[in-house]
Amino acid sequence: MTAPVFVVDSLEGASPGVPLTLDGSEGRHAVSVRRLEPGEDIVLTDGLGRGVAGVVLRTEGKDRLIVEAREFPVEPEPRPRITVVQALPKGDRGEVAVETMTETGVDAVVPWSAARCITQWKGERGAKSLAKWRATAREAGKQSRRLRFPEVAEPASTKQVAALLAAADFAAVLHEEGAEPLAAAELPADGSIVLVVGPEGGVSPQELAVFAEAGARPYRLGRTVLRTSTAGTAGVALLLGRTGRWS
Repeated sequence: MTAPVFVVDSLEGASPGVPLTLDGSEGRHAVSVRRLEPGEDIVLTDGLGRGVAGVVLRTEGKDRLIVEAREFPVEPEPRPRITVVQALPKGDRGEVAVETMTETGVDAVVPWSAARCITQWKGERGAKSLAKWRATAREAGKQSRRLRFPEVAEPASTKQVAALLAAADFAAVLHEEGAEPLAAAELPADGSIVLVVGPEGGVSPQELAVFAEAGARPYRLGRTVLRTSTAGTAGVALLLGRTGRWS
């Protein structure tokens, strides 16, 4: 089994022979929940692609752990970069979508307030929901042993999503009536891919027209219709396989 991953604010100054300290909430989880002991393997990461693989030297109290650094793995920038524009689902399905997309390998998630979204992020409620998505991406990144966690952007309007699509090397809207399957689309070997996942009520004709003007065509995944909380994960998995990132 691979070593557990914990997050630190920074890895600046990390080098062979220099002990590293894991404390705070992450240290508490390592010591009091995971109950790591001296000699066990551990990985520390800044979530930005850098890591330190080492062994536990000792624990101090209930929330402090000292690590001996041995290796310094780096997770390079992904190519091509995959971003999912995720329409806001109901309830906790947004966190489910972020969690499974992170575990699968998405690079960025953009929350989208689509016209047919029942849920709308406004004021304090919106800020709390965004914080939950970001915390979910962080925890799922750790669980899936990633060193580079996905970015969860600020909520985007349809106009902002269109600008993102226009700048992409490949842009697609998942749509059950898409004439072409995503599995047959011509994909770039580099650059950026942006995939739009609509709400349970679907992407409106007006939104489809705006996205088409930005260069995004509608594609279908398969014969079944997936929920908004699972469509992004399926789409990301398909793209990772087809672009060679899973090879």
